[in-house]
Amino acid sequence: MLPRTQRQKEIYDYITRFVAGHGHGPSYAQIARHFGVSSKATIAKHITALEKRGLIARVHNDGSFELTLTREPTQDATCEVSVLGRIAAGSPIEADDEVEVISVPRYLLGRVRPERVYALRVKGDSMVDEHICDGDIAIIENCNDARDGEIVVAQIDGAGATLKRLFKCGSEIQLKAANPQHETLRYHASQVRIQGVFRALLRSSV
Repeated sequence: MLPRTQRQKEIYDYITRFVAGHGHGPSYAQIARHFGVSSKATIAKHITALEKRGLIARVHNDGSFELTLTREPTQDATCEVSVLGRIAAGSPIEADDEVEVISVPRYLLGRVRPERVYALRVKGDSMVDEHICDGDIAIIENCNDARDGEIVVAQIDGAGATLKRLFKCGSEIQLKAANPQHETLRYHASQVRIQGVFRALLRSSV
């Protein structure tokens, strides 16, 4: 199972590197210093979330812990994923017709099979508070349903698609941005088609 948020993934990756280099897990204080966070309570919240997802296990009361390996693929294993175009992190836009194939680290997909995954290039800044930035590549599980609160690819009125966090409110679908400068999009459920759920991110090198 993948980390729920980009920050959780960053913390999980840091723990992985730390364990590989030191033979044991870092403390909350070490993680907080690495990410420039003053509150260890904030780190503890992310650690608890990772623990609930079965990715790490705490072994001491002083904040030390060890990784619980739950995936078979090695860190250097890759798979090919098709980039089907662009996805708006802002106002809905049309997807591009051009198809590109990229290599993606297999561990990013967790237990999702590669054939169920596609990628989209992010355009816009409406999801920056989720660390999803313009030019990044979003890894999407191809499915037509999502749990409340998940980040989804949503097609609006059979045309443009957008990347937003989805909330179901009766007959209304709310597509919420992660940027206070962008308003929440609201549509009748019949206007919105879920085309996938966000699973991972490849950071743009630009």
